[in-house]
Amino acid sequence: MGNQKESIIQFHNISKIFPGVKALDNVSFNIDKGEVHALLGENGAGKSTLLNILHGVNSQYEGTVEIRGTAVSYKNANEAIKDGISKVHQEVSLIPELTVGQNIALGNEPRKGIFIDYKTLHKEANEILKKMKCNFRSEDIAGTLSTGEMQMIAIAKGLYHDAQVISFDEPSASLTNQEVSSLFSIIKELKKNGITILYVSHRLDEVFEICDRATVLRDGKHIDTFNIKDITREELIKKMVGRDVSAYAVRNKKLQISDEKVLEVENLTVNGVFEDINFHLRKGEILGFAGLVGAKRTDVVRTIFGANRKSAGKIKINGKQVEINSPEQGVKLGIGLIPENRKTEGFIKYFDNANNVGLTKMEKFTSFGLLNHKKKTDNCIQYAEEINFRPREPHYMTVNLSGGNQQKVVIAKWLSSDADILILDEPTKGVDVGAKAEIYRVLEELLELGKSIIVVSSELPEVLGLSDRIIVMREGRKVKEYINENLTEEDILQYAMGVKQ
Repeated sequence: MGNQKESIIQFHNISKIFPGVKALDNVSFNIDKGEVHALLGENGAGKSTLLNILHGVNSQYEGTVEIRGTAVSYKNANEAIKDGISKVHQEVSLIPELTVGQNIALGNEPRKGIFIDYKTLHKEANEILKKMKCNFRSEDIAGTLSTGEMQMIAIAKGLYHDAQVISFDEPSASLTNQEVSSLFSIIKELKKNGITILYVSHRLDEVFEICDRATVLRDGKHIDTFNIKDITREELIKKMVGRDVSAYAVRNKKLQISDEKVLEVENLTVNGVFEDINFHLRKGEILGFAGLVGAKRTDVVRTIFGANRKSAGKIKINGKQVEINSPEQGVKLGIGLIPENRKTEGFIKYFDNANNVGLTKMEKFTSFGLLNHKKKTDNCIQYAEEINFRPREPHYMTVNLSGGNQQKVVIAKWLSSDADILILDEPTKGVDVGAKAEIYRVLEELLELGKSIIVVSSELPEVLGLSDRIIVMREGRKVKEYINENLTEEDILQYAMGVKQ
């Protein structure tokens, strides 16, 4: 053995079947003590399921999980936490009314007799927060913190329970760049102290920056485990998708732009949010909006769609000035908005695919006041074929689909609405590489059908790969407009970060 590293977690032949889906298929690999280990793969590859098994959220599965050489079977997440296995979720669930310290110690508070010993609790919690260089205190109310700070509480909670293993599921998805760098320095610190980190992310830059080894899952199977320093991004993507998909958006079809302006926005302002926004969109064009968190791009597109009320400015559609005071009016005028937060705004949780896809056009399927279910189902099948969402089952509940497939259902909904102008806000957020390529393909087909598209995206390669023109915003103002010829990420960042004015 000699130089062999000590394993802290061993997965032996883990399989897990959900109704109709084999989420994990005979997965075996080890995680070394004190390493940062990435868990990679497309949406629906089985990463979350594996984490849920490790953390006791799914207690029914085949195979064995060994921790420090002993087989474990946690009945619930609390048993895992007591055994030193903690998880930091993408959406951290805290009790906002309690203090930071109460959230950290929850269920495990130090006591004096029958009373909680708050003095000790805050002292212990503050020691951990200080070690983590957090600039808030145990006594602060949790609900007042930012998303990044809430994640810090989740990490502190793990440390308070003496975690040996902490897993992160897409931790950076909702963080600012500043918060991401604090997160990384904490992860490096945890590693120094011998704590093992499991890291799930779609952002390859992060994986290359902080992970030692990575395991790739594909369709529930274990594909490979390797050292990060021995692999290139291209090879890694190939393993994840099993086909060579360029990770970045590319346009494959010839451009469709005409001179016709389908949308013109003049001096659009929402007081205190953004001001004096001017731009136009041509028929058959993809217009990209780039900028950092807080640039207010989403507010601009929501205002055009009618979800926010404008304070001033004009909007013209096909040369005619219009007033859009509600999303219903936006839809009537042929605008569709595919929101960033598809779970709360994109589809209805209690609806199946056929109902979600048909949502914007129920009158299409209604004759003499009766809903024609066959028409609605056929409509769903047509768009499922067209943009390839899986499973294609019209009566499958959308909420049970993977992130990429949910996104396709939301796109299908707007396709069937006959919208001519489609606005996509972070169209591939939380979507894996394979589904990204499909979504990009769908966008190009939409242009061929004569649609025009606005894409708001925080991923620069995506904006650069997709857009014909790019508008850069910063803190509620339009700072630059580019025709997208040989542009680089630096060109955009100079303006987005205010280096150039």
